[in-house]
Amino acid sequence: MLKQLSGMDSMFLYAESHRAPLEVGCLQVYDPSTAPRGEVRFKELLATFQDRLDRADVFTQKLVEVPLSLDHPYWVQDEEFDLEYHVRHISLPKPGDWQQLMAQIARLQARQLDHSKPLWMAHIIEGLDNVEGIPKGCFAMFMKIHHSAIDGVTGQSVQAAMHDMKPYQADASNYQPSSGLGKNGDPGAWNLLARAPFNTAWKTTKLGFGLARALPGAIQAGIASRKKGKRTIPMTVFNSGRVSPNRVINGCFFALDDFKQIRSAVPAVKINDIALAVISGAMRYYLDARDGLPEESLLAACPINVGTEDDANNGRANLLSIMTPRLHTEIADPLERLLTIHGATDETKDVVRKIGTRTMTEIPMNLPAPVAKNLYPLLSTLALRSESIPYNTMITNVIVKHSPLYLAGARLIRVLATGPIIDQSGIFHTVFSFDGVLSIGFTACREMLPDPQFYTECIQASFDDLKKAAAEKKKVTGKKAAKKKAAKKKTKARKTTAENLTAKPKPKSATKTTGENLTAKAKPESATKTAGENVTAEAKPKSAKKTAGADGTAEPKPEKAGKTANEKVTAKSKPKTAKKATADDTAAQSKPGKAKKTATKKAAAKKSAAKKRGAKAASQPVEEVTAPKVTAVQPVEDTSTSALSADRPLKETSIAEASIPETSISEAANGATDGSSASRAG
Repeated sequence: MLKQLSGMDSMFLYAESHRAPLEVGCLQVYDPSTAPRGEVRFKELLATFQDRLDRADVFTQKLVEVPLSLDHPYWVQDEEFDLEYHVRHISLPKPGDWQQLMAQIARLQARQLDHSKPLWMAHIIEGLDNVEGIPKGCFAMFMKIHHSAIDGVTGQSVQAAMHDMKPYQADASNYQPSSGLGKNGDPGAWNLLARAPFNTAWKTTKLGFGLARALPGAIQAGIASRKKGKRTIPMTVFNSGRVSPNRVINGCFFALDDFKQIRSAVPAVKINDIALAVISGAMRYYLDARDGLPEESLLAACPINVGTEDDANNGRANLLSIMTPRLHTEIADPLERLLTIHGATDETKDVVRKIGTRTMTEIPMNLPAPVAKNLYPLLSTLALRSESIPYNTMITNVIVKHSPLYLAGARLIRVLATGPIIDQSGIFHTVFSFDGVLSIGFTACREMLPDPQFYTECIQASFDDLKKAAAEKKKVTGKKAAKKKAAKKKTKARKTTAENLTAKPKPKSATKTTGENLTAKAKPESATKTAGENVTAEAKPKSAKKTAGADGTAEPKPEKAGKTANEKVTAKSKPKTAKKATADDTAAQSKPGKAKKTATKKAAAKKSAAKKRGAKAASQPVEEVTAPKVTAVQPVEDTSTSALSADRPLKETSIAEASIPETSISEAANGATDGSSASRAG
């Protein structure tokens, strides 16, 4: 089945040269101890690939050029596909360390793929016995694919095709070398030429509409750029002309949690911003060591994948936009540089949004083949002669979300990506995140970067500086937060104390027993009516229960006054009626005989209750109270009248409840005796 390359896919074919092939690679290290048998053979890897060739079209498709380049190329099935040509087995010489592995990967990256075959190659590498951080017995696979056949989305599909989510041991018992995929029918040159006019006309029309859609946003972005001033791109050792066909590759591995710790210290930034800051610091260190650090900020080009899975299924391998943030290499402080880079990326994202992410892809997607094939080489030549550069370095970020992954039962433990370089941009950075590990790698021209190990140390030093600065900031921020929290607690405590001091205490209920707080004014309803209660209060007269002698004179009971003399009473109770009885003018009548006996019994009961409740109060000093003198009255009919009001009947009350003036206990006793004598004398 024919699938034509898009204008952007074809661009990677038109723009490359033998010195600068546009191919992307990925170094993947596996631990075979996770396989069911504890080992993985090369034949089992071949069987795994053969079983999964149909899961990704890139494995078996090759290019077919249209005569005279009148149209973009097509993908067709390779009738002579040979798996063992694409999957090869090599081994590192002893001791098998990391530097030897990097040198081997650089040589493989520099070799250009054969365009007459499917544009990919995989090398299985053994002998990794002295690589730091990797268990002995591990093997690596370096897989390289042409950029015209793959981007971020299609790269994920290739990874999914090769790997499993669980460690399955591959079965190589039935493996046989492939002898081609059979004949699918050659489309023929005349067939391809017949399609060219229609495709060219259609793409030209779409290009016109694309330019019309992009023009308003481009004008807005241009106006905004002019207001901010013209951006200059400084020249460095990485941008000094044509690149050589030789490559150097290396990189560093970091724990993803360390990047998250830095992000927690500077919450506004993202992981991508931190990676850009680390690369910026590394370039600053390296250029400063070679006396080539410019005063202006370096500029990075960061591709943005705007494609979807549907686009990949329709044969579109690349749908890329691009943003160009400044790296602010002129700033020495790592945290300040990080925050400034974050602001720069936001600005460039705004520019991309104004123009439109998909709109920016319309121009390369729809350029007619005769124009595109000659335009890209021409632009490269003009840029070299004018010494104008579009950017200083390319930085791409790839995230693999699925983990862990297994190849023929061996677990994937390390990933380092590589990328293509072009003239006037001799270094390419890759950021790859997988299974809790983030790697920062670089691919560079060997003439522009002759000391890759030193540049690797610069990357590590830049990360260490940023991590240290973030930790110090987090520590200072934590101290400030603790001080603020402590000050807040102190303020709250002071406020609570002040409120407690100024708050009025709630009144306690009036105590109804002798010996309690008797200085408070008792409520009228709770006034105690026993002999040990408030005898200084003016009680309401209820009934004049008074005993009369033979001559009709009421006799006070001195024993009662003696019994109640030990009780402490100071509270006053309000009378319920307006009628008051005094000691001098109270006149009462009572029936002789039966009334006297009743009053005597009640007095005896009240004496007993008062004695129990007043045990505690008996030991406290009290004021002496003088019993009132009772004026004798003449016996009348059953209805008693007061000396104050002869026509209003008095309520019944006991002598103990009558209101009497305060005096001492001794005076009360003497008064009672004198009153008794006076009564008898009368």
